[in-house]
Amino acid sequence: MELLRFSAFWCGTILFGSILLEEAEASMIKMRRLCRFCDVQATSCIGKWSCKVECNRTAICPADNEVCVSIWRKKDDNVTFDTVCHNPAQRLYGLLLEDYNKSRCEMKEKKGMGSEFFICSCDADECNEDVIFNQDINSQVVAVILVSLVPLLVLAVVIIASFYCYRVYRQRQAPSKKGPPLDFSEGRAIIINEEVSDSSSTHANNLNHNNELLPIELDVLVGKGRFAEVYKAKLKQGSSVSEEQGFETVAVKIFPDEEYASWKNEKDVFSDADLRHENVLHFLTAEERKVQRQYWLITAYQPLGNLQEYLTHHIITWHDLWLLGSSLTRGVAHLHSDHTPCGRYKVPIAHRDIKSSNILVKKDLTCCLCDFGLALRLDNSLSVDELANSGQVGTARYMAPEVLESRINLENIESFKQADVYSMALVLWEIISRCSAIGEVKEYEPPFGNLREHPCVESMKDSVLRDRGRPEIPNSWTNHTGIQMVCASIEDCWDHDPEARLTAQCIAERFDDVEYLDKLSDCSDSEEKIPEEIIVVDEK
Repeated sequence: MELLRFSAFWCGTILFGSILLEEAEASMIKMRRLCRFCDVQATSCIGKWSCKVECNRTAICPADNEVCVSIWRKKDDNVTFDTVCHNPAQRLYGLLLEDYNKSRCEMKEKKGMGSEFFICSCDADECNEDVIFNQDINSQVVAVILVSLVPLLVLAVVIIASFYCYRVYRQRQAPSKKGPPLDFSEGRAIIINEEVSDSSSTHANNLNHNNELLPIELDVLVGKGRFAEVYKAKLKQGSSVSEEQGFETVAVKIFPDEEYASWKNEKDVFSDADLRHENVLHFLTAEERKVQRQYWLITAYQPLGNLQEYLTHHIITWHDLWLLGSSLTRGVAHLHSDHTPCGRYKVPIAHRDIKSSNILVKKDLTCCLCDFGLALRLDNSLSVDELANSGQVGTARYMAPEVLESRINLENIESFKQADVYSMALVLWEIISRCSAIGEVKEYEPPFGNLREHPCVESMKDSVLRDRGRPEIPNSWTNHTGIQMVCASIEDCWDHDPEARLTAQCIAERFDDVEYLDKLSDCSDSEEKIPEEIIVVDEK
C-alpha cells in the first residue's frame, strides 16, 4: 500500500512538473517576436509616402528581447530593403535603435552612411512589413493645413476687396464742389475734393504702405525748421523711361536721428486716412533710412512755397485773399472736426503750431496745412495727465494767451482747438495786410512786427497778456465790405477769452457767405444795367 502511495506521489509530481515546463516553453515562445526577415533585398519603394517591404519570409527572432527592423537604402540606382530582427541594446550598422517601442515602423533618415539611409524599428509581430517615411507625414500635414487655410484666405481677400471697393465708391460719391452757404449741421466747411490734381500725389495710394525704400534723388534744400530740413526731390518711377518721364517731383522732410520722436508723431498723424483733405498737405509715405541715421516723410511738392514766403513777394487781390483765407479755414475745420465728410467718426486733431510758414500755397492759390510734428490727436481716452505732459508748445509769436500763460483748460479738449483758432486769426491778418483791396499795401510784416524776429515767450506775454495787444486793423481795411466781414471774424477769433472765440467751421461758413454775397452783388449790378439799355433802344 505504501509503495502504491509513493508511486502515485511521484507520478503526480512528474506530471505537474511537465505541465509547468510546457507552460514555461509556451510563454518563452510568445515572448519572441515574429518579424519579416530577408536581409538585403532589392525593392521598388522610392522612399516616399508608405511602402510594403517585398519580403515574403517571416522568422521568429532568436532572442526574447529582439525587435523588428527595416532599413531602406539608395546608392546610385540601387534601392534595397533590409528586414531583420535585432537586439536594441546592440548597434546595427553603427547605430543604436530609437523609438522601437512602437507598433508602427516609422522611417527616420540617418546622415553620413554613404548613401540615402532610412531605418525604423518596432515591437509588434511583423510590424516591419509596412513602413512609413516621416518626411511624407510632415508633407501630408502641411498639405492638410494649406487646404484648410485656402478657403479662409480667399474669404479674407474677398472681404478686403469688397471693403476697398466700397470705400472708393463712397469717396467718389462725396461732393467736391462748393455751392451756396449751408447750415453748420451740413458740414459745409469740410467738404473735400477726393480727386487730387497735383501730379506729385498720383502715387499716394500705392506708397502709403510702402515697405521698401523709394528710389529718390534729393535736389535742393527748400526749407529748414527746428526739427527737420525739407528738400525738393525727384521720385524715380521707372528706370527704362527717360529722365523727364521717369521722375516726378516730391518733397522730402528729413529728420536727424535725435528727432525721431517728432518724426514719429508727424508720421502717426499723417498715417490716419481720415486726415486726407484738399487743404492738408498730401502725404505719400514715411521711411526709416537707418544707413544714414535719418527719418524721412515724403509728401506732395508745392512749388509756390509757404504762405509767409508768398505774401512777402506778392501783393494779392481780394479774390486771392478769399481763396487763401477760405481754404485755410476749411483745412483747420477739417482737423478739428470729429467726423469725415461721409459722416463717419474721426479723431479730431489740434495742430498746435499754426503759422504762415507752416501753410503751403498750392498752384490754384489755395492753402494746405503742413508740419504736424507738434500735432495732438484729441482722443477722448486721453487723461488730463497725458494732456498736461504735452507741454507748452508752438511758436511764441502765434501762441494764444492761455498757452503763453500755461493755463489751458486740460479738462476740455476744445481748449486745444480754441488755441489753434487764435493762431489762425493772426495768419488771416497777415493775408489781409498784403491785399490790394485795403488801399496802401506796406511791406510784409508778421503779426506783432514791432517785436524782434523771434520773440521769446516772456516778450509775447508782455504784449499779449499784460497789454492785451493784437495786430492793428486800420480803418482803411473796413472800406471793403468783404474784408470788413473777415476783420470782424478775426477779432472774434483772437478774443482773450477762449470760450468767446468762434470755431474754424464757423469762420469757413462766413467766408462762404462773403462769396455768396459777392455773387449776388454781381448779379444785381448786371440786372440794373439791363433796363437802361432797353430805354436807350426805345428812344431810338
